[in-house]
Amino acid sequence: MSHTARLGRVRPRTFVLGAALTALVGALITGNALRSADAAETPISQGKPATASSTENAGNPASNAVDGNGGSRWSSAFSDPQWLQVDLGSSATINRVVLNWEAAYATAFTIQTSADGNAWTTINTTTNGTGGGQTLTVTGTGRYVKLNTTKRATQYGVSLWEFQVFGTGGPQPTATPTGTSTAGWVDMDRAKWNQQLAQFNALPMHPAPANAVRVSEFNAACTYSHSFKDDPIVFPGLPGASHMHSFLGNQGTNANTTTESLLGNTATSCGPATDLSAYWIPTLYQNGVAIEPRGVTVYYGSRLADPSKTLPLPQGFRMISGDAKRQVATPEGAPGQFWCAGPGGQTGRSADGNWPVCAQTANITYQLTFPDCWDGVHLDSPNHKDHVANAVNGVCQGQYPIAIPNISFVIDYNTHGSSAGYTLASGMASSMHGDVFLAWDNVALGQRVKDCVVQKAKCNTAGTF
Repeated sequence: MSHTARLGRVRPRTFVLGAALTALVGALITGNALRSADAAETPISQGKPATASSTENAGNPASNAVDGNGGSRWSSAFSDPQWLQVDLGSSATINRVVLNWEAAYATAFTIQTSADGNAWTTINTTTNGTGGGQTLTVTGTGRYVKLNTTKRATQYGVSLWEFQVFGTGGPQPTATPTGTSTAGWVDMDRAKWNQQLAQFNALPMHPAPANAVRVSEFNAACTYSHSFKDDPIVFPGLPGASHMHSFLGNQGTNANTTTESLLGNTATSCGPATDLSAYWIPTLYQNGVAIEPRGVTVYYGSRLADPSKTLPLPQGFRMISGDAKRQVATPEGAPGQFWCAGPGGQTGRSADGNWPVCAQTANITYQLTFPDCWDGVHLDSPNHKDHVANAVNGVCQGQYPIAIPNISFVIDYNTHGSSAGYTLASGMASSMHGDVFLAWDNVALGQRVKDCVVQKAKCNTAGTF
């Protein structure tokens, strides 16, 4: 099936390959284990004022290195030396510094502390840095902590995803809740997210061939799995509380589904097998007989002007598109139309005007699109929509700064329509909606996001070009 092309560009510096990249991958894998121990403790540097000797561009300021977001970074101009400094707010005793380098790292650097920002004391000297995740055990005191880099590993500047200072004293930051739920808001487990991001950042990008179609896209190819009057997002733990849904993907999905149960059940009606997510839509009926989709292609892409900052979705992420309560007429030309895909296309409308009638060589089809920007905090929200939003002028901004893959369902029904039309389990055609409960293998999802979405290259179900 065809899919709408998306706009974007690729930041060439992602292609730092060869020995430096090999070292980076190994170092970041090691760094994962190091950072997992730090994840439960909030750095005393997080959210504090940061300054730097230079920045590569306005999108990579010093503040990105202390924002607690492993998907944003500071990067310097392409020269030596450089420095990055954080103001802890008051004097603190410092016992550990964690550096999470991007591909452009420093091989030689020092860590210094100062009480006033003028007189400095060196508490660490490194002359053979390998990049990736580096945890430095130090002893020092001061209000200001500075990283001084004197030798770059690449022709680019130096760049850090995170500059984390640990210790006691200074104004204490407020830790982000992990995996909690308040009045329908489901908070992300920050430690797990940091591990997933570190793993994503460590993955190499596989360069697309010269003849690649420059559209940010990969997909999961799904068929119908089963039907229940269940909805584990809207009515969790309440079997039979919903209208009938047609489920795709994870074959264990029911009212009691959780992230853990999805990951624990490897039977799926989607390819690739590494996608254990659950997808569902209201069941379509013709004259009271259920018509299940012949196939559903779940596209992951980008509609952003610049897809290069797109991050993978966190485990257990949930969202809904559409409105089951919307019961209005859908005459020809109205938004949210079912349509006819295939030779001959549409030949007429149902008697009530709400449904297309297709040529015998064309099928009833629907495309459902989900938001592409996220608040970076919640896995779900009370209405299952408020933690995500659509981009504004092709940019994720405001309360929804994190670019995520734009998911869309293209649903193919092996039916052609008639004057009698159809009904959905939720009512009229206008009530069409879809649910996503994600449970991908982190590496499989991350590699596809990096190769296909970030790089802006059309990939197939296998995640290859």
